[in-house]
Amino acid sequence: MNELTFIGLGYIGAGIGAGLTLIGAGIGIGKIGASALEGLARQPEAGPALRTNMIIAAALIEGLAFFALVISLLAVMNFSAPKAPEAAAATQTEAHK
Repeated sequence: MNELTFIGLGYIGAGIGAGLTLIGAGIGIGKIGASALEGLARQPEAGPALRTNMIIAAALIEGLAFFALVISLLAVMNFSAPKAPEAAAATQTEAHK
């Protein structure tokens, strides 16, 4: 296959990975918020503890989403890195000497 095909597939894979990651993080944070509000409605005196736990869980989810986003971007940078055929040929000839 052509080298541009691999670059294009890398971009597509990174875009899909980043999109799925952010969708999952949004759903997770939404569920945390909904559960915290439901718990607060049922037991208002537990508000500060619920808020603290909700913020910690949301921060962990956002950290995981950011990590996955960085991995997706690193995959794009690796696929789009220019490959010098002269350098590869030079290392092969030096290894055979």
